[in-house]
Order: sequence, then C-alpha cells, then structure tokens
Amino acid sequence: MSFSDFKKRSQGSLDSLQKEMEASENKKSYKDDRFWRPELDKSGNGFAVIRFLPASDGEDIPWVKLYNHGFKGPGGWYIENSLTTLGQKDPVSEMNSRLWNSGVESDKDIARDRKRRLSYISNILVVSDPANPQNEGKIFLFKFGKKIFDKIQEAMNPEFQDEEKVNPFDYWGGANFKLKVRKVSGFVNYDKSEFESPAALYDGDDERLERLWKSQYLLGEFSDPKNFKSYDELKARLDEVLLGDERGVASAERDNVSHDTSVNTPQTPTENTSTDEEDINKFDESADAMSYFNSLADD
Repeated sequence: MSFSDFKKRSQGSLDSLQKEMEASENKKSYKDDRFWRPELDKSGNGFAVIRFLPASDGEDIPWVKLYNHGFKGPGGWYIENSLTTLGQKDPVSEMNSRLWNSGVESDKDIARDRKRRLSYISNILVVSDPANPQNEGKIFLFKFGKKIFDKIQEAMNPEFQDEEKVNPFDYWGGANFKLKVRKVSGFVNYDKSEFESPAALYDGDDERLERLWKSQYLLGEFSDPKNFKSYDELKARLDEVLLGDERGVASAERDNVSHDTSVNTPQTPTENTSTDEEDINKFDESADAMSYFNSLADD
C-alpha cells in the first residue's frame, strides 16, 4: 500500500473505528447483574453483611440447588449444567460411574476431576458492603457452595441444647450473616463467617417487608427443564470435548494420564459434594477458560 492510499484510507478510519466500537459494546454479555459477589482485596480477604430472604411469592423453598460439570478435555472445555439437578440421567455422571468402577486408579483420578459440583442460589438483601456501598439495601441473587449452606443448616439445627434454633430465611426471626472471606493456603475460606443474633428485618415493619417480598427474584428459572440441554445434546458435546474417548486421552497416552490439578478434589464422584473453592458461573465459550476456573474460588 502506498502512503497516498494510506492517507485516503485514514480519512474514513474514524467512522469504521466507531462502528467497530459500537459492535463490540453490543456483544452479548454473560454477566448477570442480578447476582452479588463479595469483592476481595489484594490479599484475598473480604467482608460483607447479608440477609438471606424467604421464599418468593409463589415459591415454597428459599433456595434452588444446582449441579454442574466443568473440566477440560482434548477437544476443549465442558462447562454444562448437569441433568441430575432435575433427577435425570446425565452422560458425565454415567461416564464417571464407569471410570470409577473400572478398578484402575488413573480412571478414578479422571472421575474425580470431572465430578459434578454443587451450588445453591438464594435471594439476599445486602446489609453492608464496604467495598461497594452502592449495593447496600438492594436485593440480589447469591450463589454459594456447600460450606455456606452447612452454616445455614447449623443455624437451623444447632449442635448443642443451649443454642437457639434460627431460620436464617425468616424476616422476623432470622439473622444477618457476616460473610468473612479469607485466603487460606491459596484457597478461599469461609470458616469465620457467622450469623448475628436473631433480629427482625426493618424492625418488623410489615409495609417495608411486603415491598421487599414483592421485589424478590423468582428462583424457578434456574431449575426449569427448558434451561437445560437434552441428554443427547450433552452427550454430543461430551464426545466433542473428549474426542470420543471417555478417558479423554489418546490410546498411546493412556498409561501416562495428566490431570488439571486446578480443579481436582479428593472426593469420589458418588459423593457429589462441593467445596467453597467451586462456583458455577455462566461461561462464554469464546472467553479464556482459565478465567472461569479462577473464578471458582469466589463462591
């Protein structure tokens, strides 16, 4: 290209750049602004006070339980909701059972890497968020793992007789939850999180509580079968990721299986448990997959 041609092109470059910028801004975003996440400082620590809210109008349970699979194979990443959430057969769970029952230790390692992960979603009111004060007083969806759910269960079923039972999801008899996030041995830890003493939200003002109740999000969409891929669709995607080999390695490499330890946990696939280093987020296939797994530590 001659300089004169370059000069002519430059005269129209502003319009083309503006169009490209507009196209970039209009690309679909996979971030759901309804969800709240604690913001961590450079040390990996964070603090906030939230209030778990009761079941929304028309729903019976104040949380929804979800299972998900996330792992890498030779053909790319498999990031999908598990049909076991709906009580249905799922191709990854079936594959994991075969691998676990093969009697080969390397197969068990693969099954561990690909085990399903558990998460919960609830409505919350953000009471205090020092890192983002603009969130205070607003309703959000909150996705969390088994460790936080265990603390909810402990509040509802205390271990000792001198401890009062608390329904954390109750407007009047519930309690604020102090979410304390720390980095322990490189992993996000919620052990110091705790419930405050029970107290009525908004001092029991029924008018404010009714407005709050009517503003809550419905959770049913997250367990609606129409938002899950079919068994055949999941199986096709699984075959694509594993290149048709359920061990996910070429035949010549089967004695030298390598694993992505960034998502490895020492649990059998039949336990179906989750740690608070795991989170199931919307995943953009075009994004850097490692950024997805880095976000697993933030649930």
